[in-house]
Amino acid sequence: MKIALLSRNAELYSTKRLVEAAEARGHQIEVIDPILCYMNINHNALSIHYKGEELSAFDAIIPRIGASITFYGSAVLRQFEMMNVYCLNNAAAIGRARDKLNSLQLLARDGIGLPITGFADKPGDIPDLIEMVGGAPLVIKLLEGTQGIGVVLAETRTAAESVIEAFMGLNANILVQEYIREAKGADIRCFVVGNKVVAAMKRQAKEGEFRSNLHRGGTASKVRLSKEERQTALKAARCMGLNVAGVDILRSNQGPVVMEVNSSPGLEGIEAASEIDVADTIVQYLEQQVSRHQSKQRRTS
Repeated sequence: MKIALLSRNAELYSTKRLVEAAEARGHQIEVIDPILCYMNINHNALSIHYKGEELSAFDAIIPRIGASITFYGSAVLRQFEMMNVYCLNNAAAIGRARDKLNSLQLLARDGIGLPITGFADKPGDIPDLIEMVGGAPLVIKLLEGTQGIGVVLAETRTAAESVIEAFMGLNANILVQEYIREAKGADIRCFVVGNKVVAAMKRQAKEGEFRSNLHRGGTASKVRLSKEERQTALKAARCMGLNVAGVDILRSNQGPVVMEVNSSPGLEGIEAASEIDVADTIVQYLEQQVSRHQSKQRRTS
């Protein structure tokens, strides 16, 4: 296969591992910065250009589109889709997962366990919002935050009111969520590829911190998932329409609850903790899906 890997940085661990895995299986793979692409959109001849040359003849696209370039990166991905190139995750699915509020609404609609979550626009609604999620302590999240940035634990009602008022005063969109105390600063990243959870790790927050993100000093270790946790992760990925996803769950007294579904999950932590070659698993899945996609195209042409 000829594969395009959409990534802004060829030196990132995840990007390099996917390149290594693809080449080890005999494929040709090119790292393309989506921001440097430009598109010709017309009904006669759709095309994508990169560094002055037209891109063509790709069999598959692996999107590694960061949150900061979601809009433009998704536009490039959609263009490939319109050109009948198989995309590991499509633009619509990435958009659903990146919109934190919409993703939670979709997960709730499908009956997937979540922390109680409140959303409001007016300061006058703050008292009701706090009560809705069970009072303090509670978690306040910026909708645009990533890697634990913009996530605040308010220990008291007074602190919660102050932080929510401050964010609203800055016209920032926030979610207010119940604090799952029994999780003890740990979450579980389930790595989904197709219809399987292929790897998992437990992330534990450092002392004095409640955010378990590895970027915030959390540590990762191997973990054994329950059947319910596997089913929850798979159902969450399907709800978003993602073929490859990182589903973050907490172990609560009511069972597993989903915190987030990530459309471009990193490979470094999960491969080290699980000792599983996730990159190779992704490429094998891609081979199967491209074969089916091309067979379908031949039947309909």
